[in-house]
Amino acid sequence: MAVSKPHLLLIPYPLQGHIIPAVHLSLKLAAAGFSITFVNTEAVHHRLLTNGAARGDIFAGARAAGFDIRYKLVSDGLPVSFDRSLNHDEFMEKLLHGFHRNVEVLARRLPALTGLIADTFFVWPATLAGSLGIPYVSFWTEPALVFSLYYHMDLLRENGHFGSDDNRKDTITYLPGVTAIEPVDLMSYLQDTDTSTVVHQIIYKAFDEARRADFVLCNTVQELEPNTISAIQKKKPFYAVGPIFPTAVGRTTVVPTSLWTESDCSQWLNARPTGSVLYISFGSYAHVERKELEEIAHGVALSGVSFVWVLRPDVVSSEEPDPLPVGFREETAGRGIVVQWCCQTEVLGNPAVGGFLTHCGWNSVLESVWNGVPMICYPLLTDQFTNRKLVVGDWKVGEGFNGGRGGVRREEVGKKIEGLMKGKEGERMREELKKVRGVLRAAAAADGSSGRNFERFVEDLKGWGTKV
Repeated sequence: MAVSKPHLLLIPYPLQGHIIPAVHLSLKLAAAGFSITFVNTEAVHHRLLTNGAARGDIFAGARAAGFDIRYKLVSDGLPVSFDRSLNHDEFMEKLLHGFHRNVEVLARRLPALTGLIADTFFVWPATLAGSLGIPYVSFWTEPALVFSLYYHMDLLRENGHFGSDDNRKDTITYLPGVTAIEPVDLMSYLQDTDTSTVVHQIIYKAFDEARRADFVLCNTVQELEPNTISAIQKKKPFYAVGPIFPTAVGRTTVVPTSLWTESDCSQWLNARPTGSVLYISFGSYAHVERKELEEIAHGVALSGVSFVWVLRPDVVSSEEPDPLPVGFREETAGRGIVVQWCCQTEVLGNPAVGGFLTHCGWNSVLESVWNGVPMICYPLLTDQFTNRKLVVGDWKVGEGFNGGRGGVRREEVGKKIEGLMKGKEGERMREELKKVRGVLRAAAAADGSSGRNFERFVEDLKGWGTKV
């Protein structure tokens, strides 16, 4: 490893949606002259090996292409065979209480570290960076709006919108940089009345650490969240450097990141007319109740639309690997395919895809906008409800279900799909998408706002090193 280069330790949260942008951030930083040590958990690496995505060091190809990135593994405190999906809270307990010790042992063995970049949801980075005498860069993989809402939990609690047995239901109008937001658009954890869960403990501690971060990198675009970002920048050095995914950053170097075996849908899609296929995916993390999934499946069948449906094996539960209703596959044979995972950016970029029924994870939102694909939003958990507000309310490039979580009905699902794929509502959203997509792509261009912000971050981070 070149001693003259600044050396950054980069650690993503061990979940699919956090690993992907962290990998591509590593490539961007390496291209900007940094040496990177990238850390996965042993369990994540085991998944990559098991499904054939990787054969060993996931950055071997990147290094061969000239990127100075090393790959290290640490234990999250559980056996690699432990079902982290089925036993979610036990997994989170380990990340809350034990994981930091393994990271610290590794960090103290690495030569000449000049910075720590860690996912904002970790509960230890500012403390560890302080003990090592290096800056902490908090990497936020969700929109600035969500960061701001968590950052201002104290205001929400003081005003009765969070943390009580009977949270207020009126519009929230007092948060810096947020003109107005409805309580139903808060993240699911801020809508909960039980705020003592392990995830709440993680959020509280993580944002205590984030307040002490030296820099915050955010996978968003300045022009799409200008007021929120400006308000945060009055309190923290905050850089909007998104969208961070392969198409946007222009990388041809392939680094395996998929925790499930991917199916290649391109041949099937290439045989379909332009804009005729609905893509369906509920992401890599959240679960769907079987009853809800059945209603959605019946709605998809009623719509008569062609579809690609990503249905990961644990989307209901690891113990129910095939939760589709009896007869669904036969009823939709010839016009739809169901796969456990795929390369989402490739599918959304295929001309045959004309709509996306999505859980509204932030990576999915950015990828859909990038490719000009309008959305039907079905948020399940965490930031997805707030992301829906941006998609439906602010940018008007998608729509939601009237019933919401737990109340969706097959008839509405069928009508929404028809309206998106064949109706005036879909046409309206595609017109709005032209504007938002243009903003996103302009920001990602070489002379765009995200590129400039990234360059400024690099200068500021290197400058921090010279001051200490």
